[in-house]
Amino acid sequence: MAVMVRIPTPLRRLTGNADRVEVEADTLAAVVDALETVHAGIKARICGEDGEIRHFVNVYVNGEDVRYLDGLNTPTKSGDEISIVPAVAGGC
Repeated sequence: MAVMVRIPTPLRRLTGNADRVEVEADTLAAVVDALETVHAGIKARICGEDGEIRHFVNVYVNGEDVRYLDGLNTPTKSGDEISIVPAVAGGC
């Protein structure tokens, strides 16, 4: 069994319109690298040039915000669900 990654609508053009992608990885960083291997260009949309998660992208492992866990070093295991959520801007 693999880690399930929920792909947000703005990134689905990079995954052939797949809304979920399964990868084998034991940390969030390895998940991002595995996604990049299969879907070139997705890492640059999630991480900045410094290699860290972009400020306007929220990432959750099993509903827990990784900013309050261990960031890209957050461990993952088979059966985990990762959600990538781009921040929404707007308002009056």
